[in-house]
Amino acid sequence: MALIPHDGHYEHICNRLYVTELLEKYFFDHDKKEEVWNTLDEIKQDLIKSSLDTSFTHINNEGKAHMVDIGSKQDTEREAIAEAFVEMSAETLNLIVSGLHHKGDVFATARIAGIQAAKRTWELIPLCHQLLISKVEVTLTPLFESNQVRIESVCKVIGKTGVEMEALTAVSVAALTIYDMCKSVQRDIVIKNIRLLEKRGGKSGHFIASE
Repeated sequence: MALIPHDGHYEHICNRLYVTELLEKYFFDHDKKEEVWNTLDEIKQDLIKSSLDTSFTHINNEGKAHMVDIGSKQDTEREAIAEAFVEMSAETLNLIVSGLHHKGDVFATARIAGIQAAKRTWELIPLCHQLLISKVEVTLTPLFESNQVRIESVCKVIGKTGVEMEALTAVSVAALTIYDMCKSVQRDIVIKNIRLLEKRGGKSGHFIASE
């Protein structure tokens, strides 16, 4: 493992043969080659620990996943908006909108599924906190010009952490519910473009997704 300085960080080049050539070129005492390797390994581990990106709050100093302690944070009002799209044939979309689908009201079922999913996000995503969500709104809109259903969720909470994951989970599960209810009619339905549109509140401030 060779360690090369680059802009204050270290690039790791995993090529033992390359390093062996360097050792043979610059170290004449080949009996100490193993000692040098051990030293390099120790340096590598120290550098990995010291160069961990602290912006990943769910990773501790040892590089292991952990749940963030939010106990010292103040309760503030937070909001997140997410969207997803479900692409299908014109025939399938018309069947859904007409209300003639043999499984019943697809939009109503997907809406309830999305709301339930938002409330249970902490059980689905391992490191999420359980939140007392004050609002979950899921809206499904048919887009006939592109044969899609647009799903939007709005989640609000007064708490110590944001509701981005809840909003994203809501649209994801709503989209999966549409697929589940319509797969007997069309197997190649596509779920796409799941993303966070906007968030408010918290230390990171206001975020709006680019177009």
